[in-house]
Amino acid sequence: MWCSRAISFPLLRWYWQKEKRQKYVNFMKDNYPSGFKYEDFGPLFTATFFNANQWADIFQASGAKYIVLTSKHHEGFTLWGSEYSWNWNAVDEGPKRDIVKELEVAIRNRTDLHFGLYYSLFEWFHPLFLEDESSSFHKRQFPVSKMLPELYELVNKYRPEVLWSDGDGGAPDHYWNSTGFLAWLYNDSPVRDTVVTNDRWGKGSICTHGGYYTCADRYNPGHLLPHKWENCMTIDKFSWGYRRDAGIGDYLTIEELVKQLVETVSCGGNFLMNIGPTLDGIISTIFEERLRQMGTWLKVNGEAIYETQPWRSQNDTITPDVWYTSKPKEKLVYAIFLKWPTSGKLFLGQPKATGGATEVELLGHGQPLKWISWEHNGIVVELPQLTVDQLPL
Repeated sequence: MWCSRAISFPLLRWYWQKEKRQKYVNFMKDNYPSGFKYEDFGPLFTATFFNANQWADIFQASGAKYIVLTSKHHEGFTLWGSEYSWNWNAVDEGPKRDIVKELEVAIRNRTDLHFGLYYSLFEWFHPLFLEDESSSFHKRQFPVSKMLPELYELVNKYRPEVLWSDGDGGAPDHYWNSTGFLAWLYNDSPVRDTVVTNDRWGKGSICTHGGYYTCADRYNPGHLLPHKWENCMTIDKFSWGYRRDAGIGDYLTIEELVKQLVETVSCGGNFLMNIGPTLDGIISTIFEERLRQMGTWLKVNGEAIYETQPWRSQNDTITPDVWYTSKPKEKLVYAIFLKWPTSGKLFLGQPKATGGATEVELLGHGQPLKWISWEHNGIVVELPQLTVDQLPL
């Protein structure tokens, strides 16, 4: 399975006000008035052109099966009118709109995607969190008065089927009361029968506890894991948010994205592909193009991705850039080759084929292909001679 994540990270504040990186300090000094504060960005976030229906249509066209919207990141601004983030949310400030609700409605009314939400547990500069941190987290003012009430509100109001937790701030799970919240989520919440969660619920829990593991950003181990996992990565090679100064070479090509998708699914993972919208609510052309290109590829090859399982071999030992998936009940094995061999013959070292019983087809072509056994194991498949217009996309 693969999905899309819409997110805009406010890392500027961390680099500018906390780490005081000179590049960011100079940028703010040269481009904003003296005395400009981070909070002054609030009114500049307008979402003027945000169209939830358009976003939903793009996500549907991408072939994604679920989306994850960042409802709140580490600086605390919520994309819904949180009762616990007074005057620092998208309803009171900036857009004056409930972005979460608009997208939730569009996704559920116009698509068959599952609706998910990202939520940061901690907030970089919240005074209660900073006070708790200074007490080595013996105090629990922030989770009790801010984080937990807000998270309950988010789940009850928008009923996400994926809850993507992040940002433990170095605090252990008992500080966040993660086990208590998750017990409610899985047993008593309105999404108890459908919700899925990740592994970022306190210091030390990542890649250890969770419905599925994320382990690290852009995690792609290249081998089979015993637990369900997700590769959360970015189309922009260097950023999770939108960058006005990004060059065309800063974005992964569709070939590079497909390669990561195939590697991830072959090793039992889900693929979470991040895009960074603009401050006025637009999915920029380069992101939309990549999403639609992925959807085009999946229209032909999705059978080898959706509802598949890892095979006994994840990749081929003879031919590079060949990855395997399978559907055991249907007795199907998919060999996804990322480079068309110039010889017209595809050498596969892993399959054990039987004459008269094994049939080989090319997805999008529809006709059986000729093959012969190769040495002790493996087969050689004769690929069809196709013009560029005839090639499956």
